[in-house]
Amino acid sequence: MDPTLKDLREWLLREHAGTVCADRLRVIADELANLIARGLQGAVVELGCYRGAMAFWIRSVLESLGDHKREIHVYDSFQGMPVPGAEDSDHLAAGELRSSPDDVRATHAAWGRPAPVIHPGWFDEILPKELPDEIAFAYLDGDFYDSTLTGLKHCVTRLVPTGVLLVDDYADTAVNPRAWDGLPGVKRACDVYFGAPSPVTVVAGEGDLAFGRYEKPEFPG
Repeated sequence: MDPTLKDLREWLLREHAGTVCADRLRVIADELANLIARGLQGAVVELGCYRGAMAFWIRSVLESLGDHKREIHVYDSFQGMPVPGAEDSDHLAAGELRSSPDDVRATHAAWGRPAPVIHPGWFDEILPKELPDEIAFAYLDGDFYDSTLTGLKHCVTRLVPTGVLLVDDYADTAVNPRAWDGLPGVKRACDVYFGAPSPVTVVAGEGDLAFGRYEKPEFPG
């Protein structure tokens, strides 16, 4: 990790500790390095960006790898969380995690990074018409069952072959007992969308990381 990227990592862990952690930053950096090494074309998207900390990290990692032109798109209601559904816990209430597009821009401007393309609105309204046609990497941070299921329906079909989708808060405690399981609707949505056996694999970290990883097959069928 070059000194600049190290500084950015330390700043994110200090200033955005509520939404990023060392495990998340490491896993996403590794995925982006793998994407570049394979020469995969397509946009990067983040569903549920809050104040833009992870989008900023994605931009910084890509630039450190010499990739300055790849499109990064972020999607958020900017109205806080929706009402939890029957499949969700009460960990987050309606209206929590409210932010604004200006928050995303400010996070990037703090270090002179260009902001991503920002798409305000609820997932079911904006994803069908505003997602790129070809996605190389997607980070789905929907928190709730309905949001996660909507994100899967629209992102997976647009992934390029061998493109990767990471699902935050995907807790399969049978595989990773350390995983934080505060938002059970996320895994439930993945199980409904993908069926069994699930192609989603568990990504474990040093701490309580709850991540699921889906890689689109190179050849369908």
